[in-house]
Amino acid sequence: MPKIKTHKATAKRFKITRNNKILHRKAGQDHFNARESGNTTRNKRRDIIISSTVVKTIKQLMPYN
Repeated sequence: MPKIKTHKATAKRFKITRNNKILHRKAGQDHFNARESGNTTRNKRRDIIISSTVVKTIKQLMPYN
């Protein structure tokens, strides 16, 4: 049986931690950030943990990570 290919767009956007949590960057960092408060801007710099509803789908797209 052939190897499963990794979905490269998913692999670039998500990271699986050692404890099998999935991290991704918070959206909306590109532009229009001058109107937002300092707290919002700082919070957007952090990675956030994905909810458990889409974990199975993401792990299917990244079988070797």
